[in-house]
Amino acid sequence: MARVALIGLGRMGSGIASRLLDAGHDLVVTNRTPERAAPLVARGARLASSPAAAAADADAVVVMVSDDEASRAVWLGADGVLAGRPGAGTLAIECSTLSHGWVLELSDAASAAGLRYVDCPVTGLPEAAAAGTLTLLVGADPDVLAVARPVLEAFSVHLLHFGGVGAGTSYKLIVNLIGAVQIAGVAEGLAMAERAGLDLGQVAEAIASGQAASPQVVRNSRRMAAADHDDVVFSGRLRHKDTAYAMRLAQRLGVGAPFGQVALDGLESLLAAGLGEVNESAVIEVARQRTPRSPGR
Repeated sequence: MARVALIGLGRMGSGIASRLLDAGHDLVVTNRTPERAAPLVARGARLASSPAAAAADADAVVVMVSDDEASRAVWLGADGVLAGRPGAGTLAIECSTLSHGWVLELSDAASAAGLRYVDCPVTGLPEAAAAGTLTLLVGADPDVLAVARPVLEAFSVHLLHFGGVGAGTSYKLIVNLIGAVQIAGVAEGLAMAERAGLDLGQVAEAIASGQAASPQVVRNSRRMAAADHDDVVFSGRLRHKDTAYAMRLAQRLGVGAPFGQVALDGLESLLAAGLGEVNESAVIEVARQRTPRSPGR
């Protein structure tokens, strides 16, 4: 079994860490709030004081944090992974959803330090992380991926290899942009249904059984109908971050993405309303408040 450093113990990271322990890996963890490590330490994980300390003797470093800024601090900060001088050939497995440009920059920095980089964002909710049923969206050299598989398979059931470094993140940003557009459409649809005097609970169940249903649409339409935004599965702030990164990628690729821009505008309004830390389903409040424009002829 490998010596694995896991950095970032939010709901996703904690689930991944638990599965790594279940698989028998020698696990060391670190987090900005070390109290979150207590359940894992009770099961045999070791707690390190910093990413540098966690990574110093690791065979693989797995990171799951919120955004580019957090990732940069974890990897390149004064007490970051690279400051710990992990051994040549150490696997650098970045599972966070990050901007495409930062992934390429980070891969270059890791490679220059002798590490083998795996671009590995995931899809699945925290419950899937805890159950080991995530889908991994990988961009990596095939030989590096072969070495990383025993670690990756501890917390996943599907591994989709899209190509070299950056390819996994490209797909993740694309699919999350699709999700943002879907959620914006659901919010507008339910706002219209409400104005039309329809029962939103019935509308949500009708959506779930119809052609527009997707896990994203079904989950959020039900949350919108119930005004259930406090139990956070995925926050508006994180959806905004992913959508902004995806629009940055679209610009780099020369794709206009007008529907993505509409979704991003709605999410920016959500944040401006102070609703960024509640569930993304709260975007219905933006749809309710917008003044309709005259329809085109």
